[in-house]
Amino acid sequence: MKDFIIQKAYAYVGPDTTSGTAAEVLLRKIVDNVVTPIIYLIAALAVVYFLWGVFVFIQNADNAEKRKDGYNHMIWGIVGLFIMVSAKGIISIILRTMGL
Repeated sequence: MKDFIIQKAYAYVGPDTTSGTAAEVLLRKIVDNVVTPIIYLIAALAVVYFLWGVFVFIQNADNAEKRKDGYNHMIWGIVGLFIMVSAKGIISIILRTMGL
């Protein structure tokens, strides 16, 4: 019964990220604990930048120069978000190719 409970606990926690060579474990921990949160943070900043552009665009509907600034913020926010999603995808492809 004890073994059954332990197996179910490990199944609930998820895959074992400590198995493999030391380099694989280190790489997995670096990606999980450093790279992924940085990507999510920058993606969140890109969304905030986009929303700020929407705010500026709507607030200055009568001023063409300010509308252009808001439009540029929106474009660069979308570009930044696209880059972060692409980076996350590329990292996932690399990790799957390496078998991590």
